[in-house]
Amino acid sequence: MLICPVCGLALKKDGRVYACEKGHSFDIAKENYVNLLRSSKNGDFIGDDKISARMRRDFLNKGYYGLLQEELCRIFAEKSGILLDICCGEGYYTAALGANPDLQVYGFDISREMVRLAAKRGSGTYFVANMANIPIADGSMDYCIHLFAPFNEDSFSRVLKEGGRLYTVIPGSRHLWGLKQAVYDTPYENDEVLPETKQLRLISRRKVAANIILNSQEDIQAVFRMTPYYFHTSQKDKDKLLGLENLETPIEFVIGEYEK
Repeated sequence: MLICPVCGLALKKDGRVYACEKGHSFDIAKENYVNLLRSSKNGDFIGDDKISARMRRDFLNKGYYGLLQEELCRIFAEKSGILLDICCGEGYYTAALGANPDLQVYGFDISREMVRLAAKRGSGTYFVANMANIPIADGSMDYCIHLFAPFNEDSFSRVLKEGGRLYTVIPGSRHLWGLKQAVYDTPYENDEVLPETKQLRLISRRKVAANIILNSQEDIQAVFRMTPYYFHTSQKDKDKLLGLENLETPIEFVIGEYEK
């Protein structure tokens, strides 16, 4: 399914290398992922850094977002075919889906550190790449999943087969409401509007929700860093979280199902 990011020809695995017929080759790292990102920058400096990636891994490993993982596994429990996790992060959801023996799972992220951690989880084929130029053959995916990331309908539609399904996840209206109340004087609800697209047809939506208690300052800071709010919040407001030893908050996820 992988294609050469240089010339677009199919990549074939030969030992510890992926190579195309034109001789472009890409080494497989010791953690069993391959870097297919075309960039002049070192991959370690693109996307989430080591600290953010490991904080996210440790947070998710504690099961706080287990509700979403379980729902995705339920959706795919009776499915078979080839699945691509777009912007897979450190592989929490990817590996769980890859445990289904009837699914062949691929996952990629622009952050090499995220992919490095994902590959350690196993249960899939992992690679570093950019969403705008996914090195996957046209029309080769039965399913794609896409969680909390920018929406690129051209790329998603290109890699999906006719009749293929995309499952995209956005935060519900009161997702992390307790965190917002602790940080902001006038918090606002999310709009729950799923992405609009001309190339894919929205056929269903579902919402899952629960209450969680973040049990430490470490977990509170980790989930905050996982949100876009972290990068648009003043230090004064960020400091409001520092005195908290625990925090109760709802979590809400809206899952949209699209068909090509």
